Amino acid sequence: MEMEKSKKFLPFGYKLMLSYCLMMIIPLLLVGSFASSTFVNSVQEHTRTNIQATLTQVKDNMVYKIDDAKRVTDILYQDTAVFQHLKHYEEGWTSYEATTKYLIPRFQQMVESMNEASYLSIYLHNDTLPEIYYTHENASPLASNGQMFDMYHMKRIVNKSWYRDFPEEKYGATMQWKQVEDDGKYGQISLLRRIVDTSDFFQMRELGFVRITLSMDYLFKSVDHRKFGEKSAIFIVDEEDRIVYLSGDRTRRIGDKWTNSDDDKNQLTIQESIPSVKWKLITLVSTEIMEQELNKVRELTFLICLICLIAFFFIGMSFTQYFSKRVRKIVAVLNAFREGDFHKRMRYKGNDEFAQITSALNDMGHNTEELIRVVYLTDIQKKEAELEALQAQINPHFLYNTLSSISQLSKFGEAEKLQRMVKDLATFYRLTLNEGRLIIPIAKELEQVQAYLNIKKTKHGDRMEVLIDVKPDVYQFDTVKLILQPFIENILEHAWFGDHIHIRIAGELDNGVIEFRIIDNGVGIHPDLIQQILHPEHHVHVGYGIRNVDQRIKLHAGKDYGVSIYSKLGMGTTVVIRIPARRM
Repeated sequence: MEMEKSKKFLPFGYKLMLSYCLMMIIPLLLVGSFASSTFVNSVQEHTRTNIQATLTQVKDNMVYKIDDAKRVTDILYQDTAVFQHLKHYEEGWTSYEATTKYLIPRFQQMVESMNEASYLSIYLHNDTLPEIYYTHENASPLASNGQMFDMYHMKRIVNKSWYRDFPEEKYGATMQWKQVEDDGKYGQISLLRRIVDTSDFFQMRELGFVRITLSMDYLFKSVDHRKFGEKSAIFIVDEEDRIVYLSGDRTRRIGDKWTNSDDDKNQLTIQESIPSVKWKLITLVSTEIMEQELNKVRELTFLICLICLIAFFFIGMSFTQYFSKRVRKIVAVLNAFREGDFHKRMRYKGNDEFAQITSALNDMGHNTEELIRVVYLTDIQKKEAELEALQAQINPHFLYNTLSSISQLSKFGEAEKLQRMVKDLATFYRLTLNEGRLIIPIAKELEQVQAYLNIKKTKHGDRMEVLIDVKPDVYQFDTVKLILQPFIENILEHAWFGDHIHIRIAGELDNGVIEFRIIDNGVGIHPDLIQQILHPEHHVHVGYGIRNVDQRIKLHAGKDYGVSIYSKLGMGTTVVIRIPARRM
């Protein structure tokens, strides 16, 4: 009773409150989490949309300037008269007239049609036409105040890598924006494109090469990271993933290979393609500002949920107090019943479930005391009678076998063995009777076993070897008597395999359970026979002694304890006996 009283438990009121809180907290958390995530997603989507719109404006502005340069080069493709003059290889007056009266005015017109200062360089295969160019004395040609175009022979660039690596011609589509010659030095970029003879569309012949040079500040003027925030960056990447232009990033350089660094993982990355030049516009936007807004949303959501939770808590407390008072009254009466006070009663007004429970408890208290006393005493008497009956069944069986052995020794005149066996038999029965006690110390049980083994040793001599290996901490506990001897007797009657047998008796304590093992190297037991011994049918009468031990242990200790048998034919048998570690 004292142990039961000392056990800690969670009162019904707290359980009710806990259940109520869980019923409130879980939906509240779900709703709060859903609302927070929805708003967070909305903020993120809104931010991404704004950035995407700004990036689209940047792209459109840049595409307009790119298309403007492309439009100028398209003039050559559409002017058949230019092709005719470029294909005439007549020197002298014809060449001079074509250059001065048509080509130079045409090239000057192309430069002037650009919306911003640009420099046009024409490279021609027709070397009968004169070269017209200006020296810029280590300065950008865009800074020149004079003519804004040059006309060269093709031999000046045929060995240049940017010319040799130029892609195969696809009419109207093949062009490149690239930094060549001194472009990188002066912050320029050039549009490169072939001049081809379109008179034979299936075999277009290269007549020359066009290079339009523009300032990168002009072409990429709209590419400014400050439009997306001070900690943002914007890149223009070509089809080979090399950086053409950048703004706001000091760790990369123009011409570097574009890769995502570890720092980029903490930023929002948005891309826009520029199909006309196969470039990509990549923006890295710092998430700090967005995170600040998101944190405000999370904090507001948390505050609202906390206020709701506190309100629900006080409401729940009031309901819990109302019901827990009634439960505590019921528990007080039950505790009184448990302590033997069946005179305690409850008074409760109402017509609900608590009123029915009160009435039932009051009625139960009136009749329980005598009923429990009668049933308890009857059960105790029944158990004691069953234990005594089982004990009475096993003693005559052992006595009969021992007296048969004594009779044989007497018949053959072996007086010394006869005297020793009678003495061991007397010791065995003195310990077995034990003033009528059914529960004995394990030390006495092992002493009984030793007396029995002495009896059998007298009969079998050196043919029987026995090893007892019981741990010292087992001896302090008690057991139902005669749980080991029947198994040793069964081994000596049925397990012989040849003319020698070895028996080992082991015992140890493990987690409040004492486990004995009786191991032999005999003939073994068939699995079907083990099943019949431990779980017999009505017409099966084998293994009576073994089953007797198993029944006595279960009757005394419960169904979790008893006898188990493990055996292999021709290899031996192991009997496991499990009893609780108790002191009676």
